[in-house]
Amino acid sequence: MASTTITVTARRSLRTRWNALADRVERWVGHDILALVARLSIAAVFFQSGRTKVEGLLTITEGTYELFRSEYKIPLIPPEIAAHLSAGIETFVPILLVLGLATRLSAFVLLGMTTVIEVFVYPDAWPTHLSWAAIQLYLVARGGGRLSVDRALGIH
Repeated sequence: MASTTITVTARRSLRTRWNALADRVERWVGHDILALVARLSIAAVFFQSGRTKVEGLLTITEGTYELFRSEYKIPLIPPEIAAHLSAGIETFVPILLVLGLATRLSAFVLLGMTTVIEVFVYPDAWPTHLSWAAIQLYLVARGGGRLSVDRALGIH
């Protein structure tokens, strides 16, 4: 009986300490840090992809046009238009995210792009796309946090 009481007490003590530690971490990290890291990480993924499609600021490369003609093949949108849309979105929306400007809308735009990529271009890459979507959904739902231009402008 005494052994059982000690085991139960030890478990409660461990659980209490664990929960106290979790509470401290949650207060230290919080939404504002999570939102900043989420904005920077997903912005980096898309910005780097966008830079591979262009020369200079926004001159679409011939290789990009060819990718959209042969590999990407998005239905209903001509490859030349899709190439320009993709390069523009991947260049400018990440900048908005880094600033935390129009965060929810920007994340929603990238979520739409992620969905198109998953459905029409690389359906077998769903683990990667799911991780992107998780970040984007967090930002759509919670916004850019206090460390954003949105917050400075009073946008939640």
